[in-house]
Amino acid sequence: MSAALLSVAGVTAGYQPDLPIIRDISMSVAAGELVTIIGPNGAGKSTLIKAIAGQLRITSGRVTLDGADITNIATYRMAEAGIAYVPQTENIFSTLTVDENLRVGAQPLPKPEARERIAEAYRTFPDLDPFRRQKAGVLSGGQRQMLAVARALLTQPRLIMLDEPSAGLAPKMVDEVFSRLAGLVKTGVAILMVEQNAKAAMQISDRTYVLAEGANRLDGPSARLLDDPEVAEIYLGRAGRKV
Repeated sequence: MSAALLSVAGVTAGYQPDLPIIRDISMSVAAGELVTIIGPNGAGKSTLIKAIAGQLRITSGRVTLDGADITNIATYRMAEAGIAYVPQTENIFSTLTVDENLRVGAQPLPKPEARERIAEAYRTFPDLDPFRRQKAGVLSGGQRQMLAVARALLTQPRLIMLDEPSAGLAPKMVDEVFSRLAGLVKTGVAILMVEQNAKAAMQISDRTYVLAEGANRLDGPSARLLDDPEVAEIYLGRAGRKV
C-alpha cells in the first residue's frame, strides 16, 4: 500500500470524556483508496468517523492528513484541510432546489470556478440533472446520497468520509450509489466509508477495518476478509482476536 493520506493513531473518543465509545483505534487511508469500516451495531463505527471529522472530541491519540495534525479539527476548517464529510442523515437541504444545494456547497469558490464545478457535478451525476430546479426533498434516497456526495466534491477534497451511505436504500439504489463511489476513487479521491451493508461495501473497497466493542478487531484487503469466518463470528457477537 502507498503512503497514508489519512492516519489515525491510537484514537480514543466518545460523547462524554470519561465514557469512551472507541478506544485506541488505529487505521489509515491512502490517496485514491476506498476503505470501509464495518462491525456489528454499537461497534463504534459512526463514533470513529465523527471523531475524525471533529464532531466528537478525541481524548487521546492523533489524526493526521498528509502529515498535518488535524486532531479535533474545527468543522469550518475541514474543506480547507481537504476533507469532505457526508453524514448519514440531514446531509442535504431538502427545502432548497438541487441547484441551490450545489450553489451552497460552492460558496467558498470564485464564481467562475463555482459554475464550472457545478456543471462538472451534473456530468458526474447525470441523474440529478432533471431535478435542477426541483426541491431536493422530492429526490429518492439514492438521489439524495448522490446530491450529498456531489456537493461534497465541489471543493475538490482529497478525502471524502461517508457515514452509512446505503442506509434506507433499495438494493438497486445501493448498487448505483456504490458504483458511483467506486468510480470516484478512480479519479484519485480517497474514500473512507462506514457501512452496515458489509458485503456490498467490501465488494467495492480496497481494504476493510472490522470494529467490535469500540476496538480494532480485524483489518486487511477486502477481498480476503469477505471469506474470513472470523468476520462472521464478530457479527455474531464473538469478538475474535485483536490483530
